[in-house]
Formats: sequence, C-alpha cells, structure tokens
Amino acid sequence: MGQAATLEGLSETQAREAARRGQANTPVSGSGRTTGRILRTTVFSFYNNTLFAIGIALLALGRYSDALVSVGLGIINAALAAVQELRAKRQLDRLQLLAREPVTVVRDGEDRTVPPGEVVVGDLVRLRTGDQIVVDGPLVDGRVEADESLLTGESDPIAKAVGDPLLSGSACAGGEGLQRAEAVGTESHAGRLTLAARADTTVLTPLQWRIELVVRLLILLVVLMSGAILAQAALDGSTVLRFVQTSAVLSGLVPYGLFFLIAVAYTVGAARIAGRGALVQRTNAVEAVSRVDVVCTDKTGTLTSGRLTLAEVVPAGWETELAGARPDDTAEAGARELLGTFARSVAATNATTAALVDLPGERVDAVDEVEFRSSLRWSGVTLADGTSLVLGAPSTLRPSLTDPAIAAEDAVRRRTDQGLRVLVLARATGGLRDADGTPRLPRLHGVALLALADELRDGVTGVLADLGAEGVAVKVISGDDPDTVAALARRAGLDAPGIAGPRLARLEGAAFDDAVDTHGVFGRIAPEQKEQIVASLRRRGHQVAMVGDGVNDARALKTAQVGVAMRSGSSVTRDVADIVLLDDSFTTLAPARTEGRRIIAGVGASMYLFLSRVATQMLVILTVTLLGLGFPYTPTQVGLTLFTVGLPTFFLTMWARPTAPAEDLLVSLARFVIPVGVLTAGFATAIYAYLYRQITDGFTGTPFPDAIRLFEQYTGLTYGVDADFVEASATLGAQSAMSVFVSTTAIVLILLLEPPHRLFTAWTPVSSDRRPTWLALGLFAAFAVVLIVPATREYFGLTAPDPPVIIYPAIALVLWFVTLSLVLRYRVLERVLGLYRPTVGA
Repeated sequence: MGQAATLEGLSETQAREAARRGQANTPVSGSGRTTGRILRTTVFSFYNNTLFAIGIALLALGRYSDALVSVGLGIINAALAAVQELRAKRQLDRLQLLAREPVTVVRDGEDRTVPPGEVVVGDLVRLRTGDQIVVDGPLVDGRVEADESLLTGESDPIAKAVGDPLLSGSACAGGEGLQRAEAVGTESHAGRLTLAARADTTVLTPLQWRIELVVRLLILLVVLMSGAILAQAALDGSTVLRFVQTSAVLSGLVPYGLFFLIAVAYTVGAARIAGRGALVQRTNAVEAVSRVDVVCTDKTGTLTSGRLTLAEVVPAGWETELAGARPDDTAEAGARELLGTFARSVAATNATTAALVDLPGERVDAVDEVEFRSSLRWSGVTLADGTSLVLGAPSTLRPSLTDPAIAAEDAVRRRTDQGLRVLVLARATGGLRDADGTPRLPRLHGVALLALADELRDGVTGVLADLGAEGVAVKVISGDDPDTVAALARRAGLDAPGIAGPRLARLEGAAFDDAVDTHGVFGRIAPEQKEQIVASLRRRGHQVAMVGDGVNDARALKTAQVGVAMRSGSSVTRDVADIVLLDDSFTTLAPARTEGRRIIAGVGASMYLFLSRVATQMLVILTVTLLGLGFPYTPTQVGLTLFTVGLPTFFLTMWARPTAPAEDLLVSLARFVIPVGVLTAGFATAIYAYLYRQITDGFTGTPFPDAIRLFEQYTGLTYGVDADFVEASATLGAQSAMSVFVSTTAIVLILLLEPPHRLFTAWTPVSSDRRPTWLALGLFAAFAVVLIVPATREYFGLTAPDPPVIIYPAIALVLWFVTLSLVLRYRVLERVLGLYRPTVGA
C-alpha cells in the first residue's frame, strides 16, 4: 500500500471493528479499591464486628446506656475512617491525564471529529497547534513540535519529524501533521501514568503504626484474658446479662478511642494548616510531614515561579566588558527600548517576551512574524519599514552576525554557569523568509546580549535555610541541564554536588543508592528516575517529601511518604498529592511541620493516659477475679473514662506544644505506664477487697437497718429474699469506692504530665501552660457533681458519696501519689530491671 493510500486512514467499518476488539482509546476507570472493599476493611473489621455483636446483645437485653458506652466511639471511628477513604477514592476516580475535547481523525479519506475515547488503533489523528496528543504513535506526515513538559519536565518544545514517536499527554506546540494511533487506553503512556497515579498507596505513619501495634497487643491480651474469665463465668452459671456485660467491659479495654482521637487531631491540624495556605488531602500527612528528613523538589514551578526576569542587558560594543569596562549607559538604554518594542510587537507571546514587556518601548505593527520554535531556536518580527528584529540563542545567531563578538562563547558560558538563560537581540534589513516562505536568518547586526534568570518563588531561600538548620536535606531534581539546575540551586542557597540522569542510569544497587544519598542536585532526570530516587531514599530509611507540579512528578509524589503539589500545577499532580500548597509558596511547609509536631506531642501525651487506664483496668480485673471477689466493673462504670481520660486527652492533644518527634515513644510509654498501672491497680484492688469484705461481714452479722435500706435501693434486691443480695451489695459498694479512687488518680495524672508546680515534676519539668491545671480542677468538680446528683450517680452505677466511699480512696490517693512520684523520679522500674544508666555527673 502506498503513502497516499496509507494517509486515507481507516474506514468507519474498520474503526467499529477495532472498537469491538477492545482497541479503542477507552479512558482509565476506577481506582484500585472498590467501595465494598473499603467498607469491609474499615466498618466491618474484626474488631468492629466484635463491638457490634456486643452492642446488639446489650440492646436486646434492654441495656441501652451500656451499649452506647461500649460501642459508641468504635462506631464513630469506623464511620470517620470509611468517609475519609471513600472521599480519597472518589478523588482518584476523577483523575484523568487526558482532556475530553474532541479530536480530528481521518476516516474514509475525510476529517471527522470524534471524542478521544473513540480513537482506535490504526486511526490517523490530525494534529494542529494547541491540540493535545491523546494516543501513542509515530508522526506519519508533516512536522510538529511537541510540548512534553508535563511528561518529562523539559520546558522547551521538541521538534518531531516523520517517524518520530509522539506520546499521549503531551501537546502540539507548533506545526501540523498526522499521527498513527498505536497504543491506546491503558496501554498508552497517559493511561499507564493515570493507572500509576490512581494506585492506592496508603501507608501508616510512625505514630499510627505505634498505636496500631499497641492496640493489637492489647487485643491479644484481652482475648486471652477474656477467654479465661468468660469460661469461669460460664462454669459459675452467670446469667446471660452478666455474661454480656462482662464481655462489654473486656472489649472496652481496647483503647479504640485512640483511633478516634488521632482522627480528630489530624482533622483539626488540617484545618489549621488550611488557614496558612495548604490543603491537606490525606489527613495523616499532617503528622508525616513533621518527620520528613529529606525534601525532594522539582525546579520549574516549585523552586521557581515559571516566570523569567531580566538580569542583564549588555549592548553591542560590549567587548570592553571583558577588560572590566562598563558598557555605555546610552547604548544600554537604547537596547532596552528596542527589547521592549520587540516584546510589545510580537503576537506570539511566551515567557521570554513576558520578562521584557515592562521595558520602555512602543508597540509597532508587524508585517510578518516568525514564532519561536525549538527547531529554529530564534523568533523575529518584520516591521512596516522593512526592519527586522530577531531574538535567539547565541550559538544559532552567531554565524549570521556581522559582529560575532557579541555572542562570544566565553562570556556566554560565564552567564550560563550562573544558571542564566542567554539570548542575543539583533537587527536586519529585509525580511526573515526565503522565497518559498521558509524562515531564514539574514545578515544580522548585533544590538545587545541579554541574560534572563528563572524567578525564585517568594520565601524559597528562607525555607531552604530553615530546613537545613533543622537537619532536613533538600535535593533538587529536574529534567533541565545539570549545570543550570546547580546554578539555580546555589542562587536559592543550596550548594550541593550534582549528577546527571544518564550517569545515574548506569548505576545499580548500592552504587545507585550511594549516589542518590550523596548528591543534592539531579539534572537531565527522566520521570521514572524521579520515582527511583525517592524509592532509593526510602530504602536508606529516610522520610521523604516530594514537591512537584507536573504530571512527570506524579509517580514520585505517590512513592514519597508525603507528596506536595503546587496549586498552579497539573490537575493530576494536585489529585495525587497529600498536601496542596494553595498559594504556591514553600513557606507553608514550616507551619505544616509545626502542626504535625504538635499533633505527635499531643497524641503521645494522650497515649500515656489511655494506656495507664487500660493497664490499671486489666490488672484490677485479673487480680479481683483471681481473689474470687466477683467482676469489678460494669460497662457504665467504665464509661467514667469519658470524663477522666476521654476529655483530657482531647484537650491535651489540642493544647500540645510542638516538639521534635521522639523515636523511643514506646520505651517512654513503658517507663510511665507500667509503674502507673501496677501501683494504681494495686491500691485500687486493696480498696475493692477491703470494702467488699467489710460489707460482706456487715451483712453476715446484725446489719444496720439503714444499710439494708440503702443497698436494697441501690441493687433493687431484697435482703433475706434474694440470695445474691449480699454479693451484689458488696460488689456495688466496692466498685463505687474503687471507681472514685481510679477516676481521681486519672485526673492527677494530668498534673504529672503537665506539672503546674515542682510537687508534680516526678516525670517532666514544670509546664508554663496553666490550661491543663484548670482542666484538672474542672474535672474534679464535674466528678463531684456526678457523685452528688442522684441521676448521674445512678447512670454510672455508683452509690452515694458515703464516708467509706470517699475516705478510703482519699487516704489511698495520698499514698499512691507519694509512692508513684518516688518510683518515677528515681526510675525504680529501670533499676529493678537492670536497665538504669545514670547520667554522667549526676
């Protein structure tokens, strides 16, 4: 088949047949995770299903308050997680690299307009300036310039001749031609990029990982403990109600409130950062960004604004500059005015003319214009008087100059080594085309040499300096020339060794990782190499943030722990990013890091309270059960933790001060939680056992009528009629006193974590923040109200604040505080375990 026949394209019949074979350019659809899978993994997890079963059983038995207290927070947390993940799924599903504008194909020898999704393998696609390229395939006719900046980061259009490949996702920047479709849909370059961008890469942050580890361990302990206790209850013939209540209390030992707390902390942190100009699209990114120790950033659009600024104008006759002389001011002013006239007179504006348009000069009607193309490397206008102005690369214009010294290589090189873009303005008499209309350069008279600089974004230099001071390494990754990238990095205050992409591509394994670790500037980097660089840094244990704005950055953003996109960047990059800088300013990273550190400090403090409560309750349940004194809690009594733990942890998280993340959080938790749990459980068990025995002995002799009347009112049982009256009364009285003690110790722990006075500094120095102190006092007052008001007292299953319920816990509280302060201050746990290492000079 000849060329003429080939350029007729497919027939409509052939196109329909290709579509039936699945060879159409069908858009990529659906992200990796389905709605059903998200619901199964978040709402209907094993843990939540256990809570739901207990809640349903309690509801069936009419224990509505118990059901609410036992499973309420778990349900809320599951709903929050599901909503967050479904929102992320919808966002990824919307992601499309290709636009939806119609394209022109040649069918049956005629041009036809079809949607991009109806292009099939074998189609001839007609390309004109401004068209997006929607399929992969070679150029079979004509000549075009492809703008591949979104794909590769290369800012200059690339000339394409017949036979050269064209990639979907790029655009036709100039010329006209026909492209044959060879790869479509998910097989095309754009399709593969879209699939990679949509891939689910959700990862746990270190704080989430630690919390999940703790919760998993607790679940394991609770399951083992529950099996023994519930088996004993079954053998003892406990009622179904008691069996379900015991199950509810045991399931409540798992601190699922931590997940709820961290979700709230992330949400509040994201709201605070939004007020500073950053949109958080993955909530745990607020924490992740605070742990980053390497920031990888693209150059164009991230470090720079994408605009050019005029750095220098040297008029003709500037050879004297080589000898240190200053060019003539009048000549420079004339050159600047002619540059301004050129910028105002061209119809095809670009970044270069935008940098010159503020110069003095006037707009002149042009009779002809040659637009800039990468294949020409110059542009020009012909004015009505026959004069032509040309602006182009020194190496291109040099052969046509009557005075080539204006484009001397050494002077040009000195400026390019500084990261400047050097051009030459020249003037000619006559037109800029051959007889057949092809652009050509006539003999030129040099007017001036000018140097343009990429404009650094506001605040970039300060942010890079601050990151360096915090020990955060910055690596600049770009598709541009390595020397240019290195020079711009130096202007931004980053002086680091550089390496080129081709050289990096020749390295493998440890050599590749070493090169990535030691170099700070990367030039001529292909899009896939950006992803490889980020992956290499992660292999070396770094916490990486990737900042980018183009489609070529999308996969690297997905690979990094934190992906940061500019608002002015491509929609694909914004959609896959964890954080979007709304004002395109690096300065937003500083408050984001601060907020993340505040969250880590706050949630860490909350874990001390949560886990101390869990350790105490587990040890109390085990000890009391082993003593054969019944089960020490009801679900509603466990609900007191809403006051003593839930509210404090929320406020401590919101009020936390930003501190550097501690890598030994689990060790620190063990140092605090184990002594607190053991001592609190020990005193609580003593109170429980003593009062249980006192009440039991009181009813075995000749009990006081007032005591009988009170406990009949509390338990709903009748003395001398109901066989379990004595046991129920002893259990309720012991539970009340123990609940008073455990609740007050939990409030005192707030003062140990945020000490208002030296008396409370056994764990940490005095805090300047008085809000936790007022919170503790408020909680004491609220708990007193709970004990005094009959309705709240009855709701939580407590007796009236009679002297035994108050006096014994008060005495125990003083002894507990003194003992715990000594244990924490002198690190008794570490000394007992042989782990204590005194500080030198202490």
